[in-house]
Amino acid sequence: MQSLFSPLPATAGDTIFALVEAFQNDPAPHKVSLSIGTYFAEDGSIPVMRAVRQARDMLVQAGKPHPYLPIPGSASYRNAARSLIFGANGPEPERVVTTQSVGGTGALKLGADLLRHICPKATVWVSDPTWENHAQIFRQAGFAVHEYPYYDAQTATVRFAQMHDALQALPAGSIVVLHASCHNPTGVDLSADQWEALTELFARQGLIPFFDLAYQGFGLGLDADAEPIRAMARAGVECLVASSFSKNFSLYGERCGALNIVCRDETAADRALGQLKLLIRGNYSTPPTFGAALVAAILSDDALRQVWTDELEQMRTRLVSLRARLSNALTQLTGAREAWDYIERQQGLFSYMRLSPQQVESLRREHAVYLLKSGRLCVAGLTDGNIDYVARAIAACAQR
Repeated sequence: MQSLFSPLPATAGDTIFALVEAFQNDPAPHKVSLSIGTYFAEDGSIPVMRAVRQARDMLVQAGKPHPYLPIPGSASYRNAARSLIFGANGPEPERVVTTQSVGGTGALKLGADLLRHICPKATVWVSDPTWENHAQIFRQAGFAVHEYPYYDAQTATVRFAQMHDALQALPAGSIVVLHASCHNPTGVDLSADQWEALTELFARQGLIPFFDLAYQGFGLGLDADAEPIRAMARAGVECLVASSFSKNFSLYGERCGALNIVCRDETAADRALGQLKLLIRGNYSTPPTFGAALVAAILSDDALRQVWTDELEQMRTRLVSLRARLSNALTQLTGAREAWDYIERQQGLFSYMRLSPQQVESLRREHAVYLLKSGRLCVAGLTDGNIDYVARAIAACAQR
């Protein structure tokens, strides 16, 4: 008898996690993983941040039970997440809907499902390139997904004129996925002037911005990284924001995220929240407790919050330093400063290296240095012990 699942097509699986598995099985003693988007400390470990450790100890000592949370999540967590994004002078709280989500990915899916109910005939537009999971999330929600121009491989800058023209041609109600900061995979962000022009365009054209904010604090700082979202809200544009605390709290496995929606008024916000509750109830019912409790405890306590922001800033400046060191090492090895200075202009966890898929494959096969096929390199995987080796490997492959 044929299996119920026989008609299903075979799938190749997720490329990033497949690369991580290949790295783990590689016997090379000098192997270096620069593929997955995780912040690693100098010793190669995932850090437990000081504020998280203190909050964890405090919660464990309190010995509180672990009840179900309300459907939209912990109130203290939701308030803290909203405040971190919009700051002290954000839109009125009664017209901002915030729900706890299962990571930033869960926030994107929750928002996509909501939009599918509201505007089922809309199309979704993502940057070229973008995080590869964006297209899958919105397609699984039932949308047709298209790309708008973004990255110029020749100059390692944003193709802003082409991007602006493409978005200007979209019909009202089109959904546009935007990286608020630390663009994944390129690390190339819009300038303040470009964001201003984009905000004016969205307000004029009636487009729907859906921000992905996965790396707040790793670009220019906590407030600066959220400024594009705040500007859109100030302009009166209704928008969605998927945020994640995986990276900036180093709480990857706790799946701490939030979906924020800026609505026109309180009535619209009430309706959006009601629909979100239905979607959550029919999916995972209520969100997890412990990670949210950690984040809420840190952001609501002035002393813990300061400890967290100080350490996050240290992580950010370390990434800036690693970029400069890699760029300088490659310049010294190749004698071509202009070929590598783009690394220092990029922001966040990733550098989009000017390497072909064949060169990336040579890096893996000949030097056991693991990057994504696109050339995306996780800067946080570089350390004092491997950065010179990585630079030599890249220079050797790039000069072929």
